[in-house]
Amino acid sequence: MTDASDPAEAGEHPEQADVDEPKADAAPEAEPAADEAAEPEKKKSTARELAVLTVLALAAYYIVLTFVARPYLIPSESMEPTLHGCEGCTGDRIVVDKVSYRFTSPHPGDVVVFKGPPSWNYGYRSIRSENAAVRMLQNTLSVIGFVPPDENDLVKRVIAVAGQTVQCRTNTGLTVDGKRLNEPYLDPATLGRDPATDPCLGPEFGPVTVPEGKIWVMGDNRTHSADSRAHCENSPDFLQTRIYCTGNPDHGTVPVANVIGKARFIAWPPGRWGGVITVNPQQGD
Repeated sequence: MTDASDPAEAGEHPEQADVDEPKADAAPEAEPAADEAAEPEKKKSTARELAVLTVLALAAYYIVLTFVARPYLIPSESMEPTLHGCEGCTGDRIVVDKVSYRFTSPHPGDVVVFKGPPSWNYGYRSIRSENAAVRMLQNTLSVIGFVPPDENDLVKRVIAVAGQTVQCRTNTGLTVDGKRLNEPYLDPATLGRDPATDPCLGPEFGPVTVPEGKIWVMGDNRTHSADSRAHCENSPDFLQTRIYCTGNPDHGTVPVANVIGKARFIAWPPGRWGGVITVNPQQGD
């Protein structure tokens, strides 16, 4: 007798074979589909990571600029030759330490960057655009340090601090508390005068006793520096004495609260790399 089940057991039903083989081939095709679905998720994850890193980097940069250090451009010649800012040359870009004066006060000889007091800002012109949209963008970028702040930031050397009396006479030179200063940073070639024979490098002035919380500052290029001498107040008898800065001692001095930080080193241009050397002129030779 012939068994009807024999052909099926022998695999003689081609219809069954045709159905089974495509199913075996379909399994690998599911893997590319899963990869394609995961790809957008990977891209989104990468984009999120980059966004987070960017925000963190900007936040860290803002914290450093606000509390630690900040670059500044030297725009004028008032601190030559210590800091370059002369006409026709590349102005130095200095890094200012904003941490030190959170624990100590400025000392004689420190080169400091400070925000000009109101009486020092006469003639200051805003560096912001007159276009409202551009000005808003500039102010925003200023917060994170990509654009300079719109303020009259100046750089000078500290000559005297609170409680000290500074004055200059041709016969005694520049003195603090009656002691003549030693200022090796003054360069006769830059000044166009010799400090040995013209010690005031300008009009005689003082005495000025520096008020509490203030400092007296002067530029190293003293014949081209609008410093404390240029902003002081003269007494009523000035026309007779011709001696400057004998009026209100608050005028001409700079509040310590206005000091942004201490100039530490020159970061640009490369040929000028190096520290800003502090020399205390009150210590003598």
